Amino acid sequence: MTKKKTFLISAAILLVSAAITLVVFMTAPEAQREGASITTAMLVDVVEVNRGSYTPTVVATGTVQPAKDITLSTQVGGEVVRIAEDFAPGSFVDKGEVLLQINPADYRNTLQLRKSDLQLAKTDLSVEMGRQEVARKDYELIGEALPANNQDLVLRKPQLDAAKARIAAAEAAVDQARLNLQRTTIRAPFDAHILSRNANVGSQLAPGAELGRLVGMEKYWVAANVPVAKVNWLTFSENEANAGSNVKVINATSWAAGQYRKGKLFRLVGALDTQTRLARVLISVPDPLARQTAADTVPPLIIGTFVEVHIQAKEIPNVIRLSRDYLRQGNTVWVMKDGKLNIRKVDVLFDDATYAYISKGLSDGDRVVTTDLSTVVEGSKLRTERGGAAQDTTAGEEDKE
Repeated sequence: MTKKKTFLISAAILLVSAAITLVVFMTAPEAQREGASITTAMLVDVVEVNRGSYTPTVVATGTVQPAKDITLSTQVGGEVVRIAEDFAPGSFVDKGEVLLQINPADYRNTLQLRKSDLQLAKTDLSVEMGRQEVARKDYELIGEALPANNQDLVLRKPQLDAAKARIAAAEAAVDQARLNLQRTTIRAPFDAHILSRNANVGSQLAPGAELGRLVGMEKYWVAANVPVAKVNWLTFSENEANAGSNVKVINATSWAAGQYRKGKLFRLVGALDTQTRLARVLISVPDPLARQTAADTVPPLIIGTFVEVHIQAKEIPNVIRLSRDYLRQGNTVWVMKDGKLNIRKVDVLFDDATYAYISKGLSDGDRVVTTDLSTVVEGSKLRTERGGAAQDTTAGEEDKE
């Protein structure tokens, strides 16, 4: 077989093979694929809400301060000759108890001198009364009426007035000397807790010298700051008959868990805090040092302590109370209705540290979604654990390969 013939045969075979392959590919059935998409409802937790009347709590922070706070000072000067044992920092004293004694010797002498001056003035008045009698008789012997001014001079009326004035001045001097003598004994002006003492036996005191700091034991105040919007929901104590809102005072950093002090909302200070722009209120706490109760059950308050206060606000009627965690951005709430997500805009009448009190936007029996959703679209399908899976399978468009 020649090379030419072999080449032709090989070429023919290749052409036939190519033709067969082309026919096979052109006549083979086209593969098609149908796809399907499954839409699954999101699994959520819900809570059913209902309207009611609730008493919210306003949580604020404040500082303990005394209701009575004075710097005791002396009104007379002199040497300190005695100091009471209880006049020491940390001690407790009763009203009227002697705290300090200034040497009274000079003031006793001054009082005696003033009493002598008073006695001399009274003697002068007695002498003048005798002269008055003589002058009156002399005037009667004249038997002639004189003008009023001349008559007063003849009857020694100016001398009588001067004698009486000297007695009044002497009496005032005696009273002042007696008062200064009493002031040498320094007494507690009220039942007090001694915070500091600035004098000792032998100290030379000038009038107005500071002796120490005393605070009242009957009650302390807690000065707290609350948002201005919440002030109208609080009740302040104007008198004993109209008690203010109940308050719990808590010191979480120092007191045992569950310990607190009871107080009453006392006054609204008529000025905002210059830094926080919050309303300033005073809370009254009786028996702050736990002197009338067992110290192991009620913790004492310490001046200057930073505390947390829970103030009971006025009752709010006909509202839905919802955890603040379930209040979404823009004051909206997610509601599950007919198996779908319903985004509701609500009106929050009041809110505290835990709850939001909703007046409009929710109704009794609404099921509020408590689960955080990654995709929030109105009308999204929802399901609960009890309700089972609500799935919807729909055919998708065909994709040709």
